[in-house]
Amino acid sequence: MKPGGREGDSVGQQVYQHTLANGLVLLAERMEHVRSAAINFLVPAGCAYDPTGRLGVASILAEMITRGAGERDSRELSLALDGLGVDRNESVGAMNMRFWGSTLARNVPPALDIYADIVLRPHLPAEELEPVQALAIQDIQSLEDAPQQKVMVELRRRYYPPPLNKDRRGEAEDIEGMTIDSVRSQYKRLFRPNGAILSVAGNIEWEPLKAQVERLLGGWRSEDDPDLRPTAHTPKSEHLPKDTQQTQIALAYPSVPIGHADYYAARAAAAVLSGGMSSRLFTEVREKRGLCYSVIAFHETFKDRGTMLAYAGTRTDRAQQTLDVMVRELRRLKDGISDDEIDRVKAGLKSSLIMQEESTSARAGAIATDWYYLGRVRSFDEIQAAIDGLTPQAILDSLERYPVKDMVLVTLGPDPLTMPE
Repeated sequence: MKPGGREGDSVGQQVYQHTLANGLVLLAERMEHVRSAAINFLVPAGCAYDPTGRLGVASILAEMITRGAGERDSRELSLALDGLGVDRNESVGAMNMRFWGSTLARNVPPALDIYADIVLRPHLPAEELEPVQALAIQDIQSLEDAPQQKVMVELRRRYYPPPLNKDRRGEAEDIEGMTIDSVRSQYKRLFRPNGAILSVAGNIEWEPLKAQVERLLGGWRSEDDPDLRPTAHTPKSEHLPKDTQQTQIALAYPSVPIGHADYYAARAAAAVLSGGMSSRLFTEVREKRGLCYSVIAFHETFKDRGTMLAYAGTRTDRAQQTLDVMVRELRRLKDGISDDEIDRVKAGLKSSLIMQEESTSARAGAIATDWYYLGRVRSFDEIQAAIDGLTPQAILDSLERYPVKDMVLVTLGPDPLTMPE
């Protein structure tokens, strides 16, 4: 399958898709104007799948999975990837584990050979578990020195239903008690081709790529999908006492997910609030009143739900006023949005889209993300048309359908705050 190119583009957007018999989805975008390429694996093994009592096992597995695979031990594997000039990373999200690598386009075939070993034949050596556990414990402890991250972790823990509310870091007690058998069990339970996505973007040739992936990964056996239905949950606000000179403020309220007709209106609303130094929160909270240095709002999505989140960190004696002004600005959106604000938002969204077109890593990630959420890859024309269609009235209509309400507040600091009426 090859979707059509963009109108008015002399090069054309060349996106290809192929689903292997075992369910693995292969996506590729040919970018003839670059010399590099990026490889992006999404495997449905995120931290939401962490079993009770083993919270953090996804992160342990992601760290260990590149410590030896196939015929190479940990050092040999690193040297092989370094020899190909592969800039790489592994990460864990709520739903997926991600393996990413970027290199010269001519090095994609040997790099894919190595990644096939990593995904299919990892060693998961017992002797590597203890140092990985130590790193994981340090990661958890570092949250105490990163109050902005900590309050957002605690907000999501109280706002989202289980298991969507799990944090990738897990719990220190669970990490300390983890065995190599539990890590290997997690790999065997979750690593499967059905639900996995491999995307490649850059100066690549589609047919040789497809043939190689069929050869390397066509024999990967599909397995039953684990049950991951969110449980019944009532979001709750909470104050977390901490003897500090600052108070961390985090807010969340319902929005729409990607794929919804109001998705770009929700993104635009977040950008009006927090899209640069002329945005409303920056102007009203920081510039006019000097209440805090950092204040942001942003939109995030799961497949079935979207959320607007906001954060500010401020001096304890100014915390209640900061919260009051933040909430007022969130609620005041429905009273009107100017043409200048929309022009600024559209310029920012289009700039991000243009920069994404130039980056093989961004494109490999974007096409995989589109397929994961939407089951298809959006064209640049479609995205640009959605951005061009943004108007003040379109955002106000969206806010009428999905108003700012049911806010959840989590604060971290000496004293609790009161949500404004």
